[in-house]
Amino acid sequence: MTLKTNPGNYFEDFTVGQELVHATPRTVTEGDVALYTALYGPRFAVNSSTPFAQSLGLDQAPIDSLLAFHLVFGKTVPDVSLNAIANLGYAAGRFGEPVFPGDTLSTRSTVIGLRQNKDGRSGVVYVRSIGVNQRREMVLDYIRWVMVRKRSQETPAPEPVIPDLPEAVDVGDLLVPDNLHASRYDTALAGSPHLWEDYAKGERIDHVDGMTIEEAEHMMATRLYQNTARVHFNQHVEKEGRFGRRIIYGGHIISLARSLSYNGLGNTVTVAAINGGRHTAPTFAGDTVYAWSEVLDKLDLPGRTDCGALRIRTVATKDRSCADFPYQDGDGKYDPSVVLDFDYTVLMPKRGA
Repeated sequence: MTLKTNPGNYFEDFTVGQELVHATPRTVTEGDVALYTALYGPRFAVNSSTPFAQSLGLDQAPIDSLLAFHLVFGKTVPDVSLNAIANLGYAAGRFGEPVFPGDTLSTRSTVIGLRQNKDGRSGVVYVRSIGVNQRREMVLDYIRWVMVRKRSQETPAPEPVIPDLPEAVDVGDLLVPDNLHASRYDTALAGSPHLWEDYAKGERIDHVDGMTIEEAEHMMATRLYQNTARVHFNQHVEKEGRFGRRIIYGGHIISLARSLSYNGLGNTVTVAAINGGRHTAPTFAGDTVYAWSEVLDKLDLPGRTDCGALRIRTVATKDRSCADFPYQDGDGKYDPSVVLDFDYTVLMPKRGA
């Protein structure tokens, strides 16, 4: 019998410096956008209305930054995390060219770090993944690390290599579309009066609303991104796993939190960077997700007077509202309800530019 199926890579299959070319390129369609909207309900004006986007100088409404993230991420799963136990975190993420329906995205990754876990059954793999469009223009460049099963405990551990990761993407490295003219931004149509000047460093915002995750929704979402990780799909196998059921893809929680953040950050034009992020606890169908955000910093963009940047921490919880901003205790231990700690940078119009 010949082996023609892909069993996925195990921890010992990775080497530092290894290049991975991911199949298959994905052409973005209006259907992807409609389904993303149906799954998460995002209401950001730039992504919802082509006339609104065109009033700012864009060709048409770009897809949500996180939909682009999911599509780029999904390409990496068969080679990086098919045998994953958990995706652990993100860093150094920069969004590049806006993505529009009709664009075709493809992804390549480089292994930049490896560390075997103490139990010898798994290890952490660090990869840098770059997604490009059909013109080879960068749409997303980011680092993630993932815990991957070993094929055999007897395989010797590699020399640990842990990459040095920045705390945040420098404001000078943020990419702003040249044809974006945020001075034309219409706050009435966008649904929020609050612009860059109205936010203060250290300010906390309870996004108030909550969304309950349905089994069909997270399964459909993960298939939309062609994410083939077994922990999200195969109940026959996962009933014998750590939790006895399928876990929700972490990106699903990020998109829910991003959509909830509209109530308080409604004039966000785009996500420009992913500074860091952790999935601090698993989520399952039936959990209700809430979110709150903190303004970590306010940043002027070099050479721009029409918009600025806000560095935001968004914390998502399950089955607990966020009126009291659940986060960490004095010892740095997360509240049991916290499922996501996401540090990212958004662009927002300035007033009177």
